[in-house]
Amino acid sequence: MKTVHYLKHLLIGLVVIAALSFVVMLLWNWLIPCITGWSAVNYWQSIGLLVLSRILLGGLGRHGRNNHFHHGRGNLVRDKWIKMSPEERKDFIKNCRNRREQMKGDWNRHGRFRDWDEFFEESGSNSSSDKANE
Repeated sequence: MKTVHYLKHLLIGLVVIAALSFVVMLLWNWLIPCITGWSAVNYWQSIGLLVLSRILLGGLGRHGRNNHFHHGRGNLVRDKWIKMSPEERKDFIKNCRNRREQMKGDWNRHGRFRDWDEFFEESGSNSSSDKANE
């Protein structure tokens, strides 16, 4: 049963690679000779272009979410959450909310406003002080 599953994925992968190579070949032959004067490519050269672009731009190896961010260590926050007691969880949530509110305050102090009314109140006070200085 597993071999059928793997063969199915392998076949889908080969079809995707074949379709991408065909699209790369069509786009290259449509654009590049007209723009740069370079020659057209055949199907196998378009596969080579895909491999080359993967090596140069995408790197090698797997780039899954867990491997990229945690390097195989799993979900660290979830593991920590599971080990917490209910009181520790409440404190954790409370601290997160406090930090979020503090960041909102910092955001507003640096020239960004929560709503338009606050913006117009402050801009109105600045324009009236400018008129008094004139």
